[in-house]
Amino acid sequence: GEMKSRRDAIDDAVAAREQELWDRAQPRYDAIMERHVRLPTVDDDDEIIDSNDSKEERALNIRKKRLIYRSKQRGWLEVDLLLGTWASLHVPTLSSSELDEFETFVNLETIDIYNIITLRVDVPEELCGGKEGGEKSLVEKIQEWAKESPLGKADREKYVEVKTKNNLI
Repeated sequence: GEMKSRRDAIDDAVAAREQELWDRAQPRYDAIMERHVRLPTVDDDDEIIDSNDSKEERALNIRKKRLIYRSKQRGWLEVDLLLGTWASLHVPTLSSSELDEFETFVNLETIDIYNIITLRVDVPEELCGGKEGGEKSLVEKIQEWAKESPLGKADREKYVEVKTKNNLI
């Protein structure tokens, strides 16, 4: 026959005890889950590293940390290494407009990021240079860095060194 839950049984003492325990644990479970899925904000006391920073500076620092994390945790080793290493080195010094540009880049699909960094496809129009004075866009600077990076060379010792230095292993 048909499967029935123990909770549906009227006189099942075990099911009643399980429900009682669940009802007691539910508020704690909900509180833990809420903290787990909630993104940190500048108002969280445990997120404040330097209490001398303004709220805007703390928000900017949180944004930079998120972008660095997202750059390191793409799911493809090649992109994790190239983009994650670049982000670790350069994101802390980016201006607000450069952070916007970088975030737009990081929001692309991982395969697209890989193809752009490795020069397999052109930089998308919305991320291209064309700024006054012929200045390169941030993505074009990342491409230049990737071309010169020792990460593109098959050297196991350098690979381990970079992974360790950038806290990727």
